[in-house]
Amino acid sequence: MDSDPISPISPISQRIEQLIGEHKVVLFMKGTRDAPECGFSARAAEVLQRCGAVFSDVDVQADAALREGLERYSNWPTFPQTYVDGQLIGGSDVLIEMFNSGQLQSLLGLDSGDDTQAAPAVTVSAAAAAAFADVAKEAEAGEVVRFEVNPSFRHALFLGPKRASDHVIECPSGLELFVSRDSAPRADGVSIDFVNSALEGVGFKIDNPNEPAGVNEISPAELKKRLDGDEPVVLVDVRGREERQRAGIASALALDTEGQAQLASLPKDAHLVFFCHHGLRSRAVAGQHIERGHTNVHNLSGGIDAWSLQIDSDVPRY
Repeated sequence: MDSDPISPISPISQRIEQLIGEHKVVLFMKGTRDAPECGFSARAAEVLQRCGAVFSDVDVQADAALREGLERYSNWPTFPQTYVDGQLIGGSDVLIEMFNSGQLQSLLGLDSGDDTQAAPAVTVSAAAAAAFADVAKEAEAGEVVRFEVNPSFRHALFLGPKRASDHVIECPSGLELFVSRDSAPRADGVSIDFVNSALEGVGFKIDNPNEPAGVNEISPAELKKRLDGDEPVVLVDVRGREERQRAGIASALALDTEGQAQLASLPKDAHLVFFCHHGLRSRAVAGQHIERGHTNVHNLSGGIDAWSLQIDSDVPRY
């Protein structure tokens, strides 16, 4: 990109420098980490969360002046843009490459390097192993099926290169699951299954006994009863804009910049119910809000798909 540089004393330049100076890691993205508005931004946030990085996410779509100013300030035409210690690292492709090589973890000071950490005991069902095998068919040369648990107990199953320090878990049918050493203590005792039902949706189901308690499941029927009752319930849709346009539940709060601000203003004991397509993403987001101090948090079992099947057939399925 070749554009006129932004003046270092302009208000927008000073604002950008304040944002990147207040946090070690800043991700300027489209949407938020909980509700990304583009695939590149979603991948960048996911990589940082896999590392266990503490970072500030800034939605550039909510502020046109900031977005334009960043393009000139960084001399980088696209988003996301990641800054570490005040220095531009790049977009999602750069983060993924650095993550796969271990450079990102080292840069963030998150590579434990503990070669004495015992291998975790991970139980993988036959159904999950079969699903892993299907995923592995899409692997490129050198890629393996990886499982990681970051310090916020976000679980990640993905294809990536193996590392010499990895623990290797033997699964049914001879498949191998690779676990990073820094994830091992949080992964010990985990059970991984693959479900395909109207209630739970389709996807991996992970039971982690190390995960802090707090997120309660609520069925569509029970949620309908509470919404029809006198108790105030804040229904929160964690899906991105495109999914929300396909189908929605009346009165749900979108988890965009405005929605996050509304959530932050609520009492910590407000009754929050999070949902997504099938209930897997929303459970992770619900856990984040427990970490932020909320005490009455539920996740809609089966997500909006179960709501359509069991409560309101007018809500389109997709």
